[in-house]
Amino acid sequence: MAKDGSDRYTIDALAKGLRVLSYFSEQHPALRMSELVELSGIPMATLFRIVKTLENEGYLERFPDGAFRPDAKVLTLGFAAVQSLDLVQTSSGPLRQLADATKETVNLGVLNEDRVLYLVRLRNSDIVTANIQVGSTLPAVFTSMGKVLLAALSPADLESRVVPASFDGGGPNAVRSVAALNAQLELVRERGYAIQDQEVAGGLRSIAAPVRDASGHVVAAVNVAVHSSDYDVDGLLNRLKGPLLEAAAAVSLRLGFRDAHQTVTR
Repeated sequence: MAKDGSDRYTIDALAKGLRVLSYFSEQHPALRMSELVELSGIPMATLFRIVKTLENEGYLERFPDGAFRPDAKVLTLGFAAVQSLDLVQTSSGPLRQLADATKETVNLGVLNEDRVLYLVRLRNSDIVTANIQVGSTLPAVFTSMGKVLLAALSPADLESRVVPASFDGGGPNAVRSVAALNAQLELVRERGYAIQDQEVAGGLRSIAAPVRDASGHVVAAVNVAVHSSDYDVDGLLNRLKGPLLEAAAAVSLRLGFRDAHQTVTR
């Protein structure tokens, strides 16, 4: 037992499931139930339920001969973790320069289902969403970064991610329907940036731009978040859009996007 007593907060079934996944490796790309029982020491009945759950959730795939191997969802998790770490390290310089130049809060986020996951937050002012931290998520449909990321999706991917519950909450100007959202996203594609005008919460505005990888795919978004009392929409465009687009282009260039200094459009 952990000396600090922290194990009282752990979930035993989840821990066992993660343990099961850890047994797969380059040396053991596929394992049978009997082998997993031997490796884990978990009783067969319990292990069967764990493995079946992992299979149903897309983390394990069963071969016709009864062996299991990690499915694509596990690979996606690993790739996302490595990519996110690389993205944070790569973006640190341009984002710091953007924060210093604007004296405002700068964020970098990626899409996680229908929400924006904050990977970087350089806070320069006491904006109304002061509880947002690295690791926080917000509904993508309300946020400037979310609109940039949603605008880059295929129609099928967008339809699968954005559901009625995606529009729960939000500020006074929050979008409330797929049709209204689609109209906003079309403007984002045309302009190459997105504006959020008190859609996340009253008193908050932001402007966001896409970050692209070497293939040109949008992999993240950068925004500058401000008090609505300090900036109206014209102020966002006149004072912040230029530095924002330059910072997003600089990060994209570091990720290998060769046209990063051209106008950022889809």
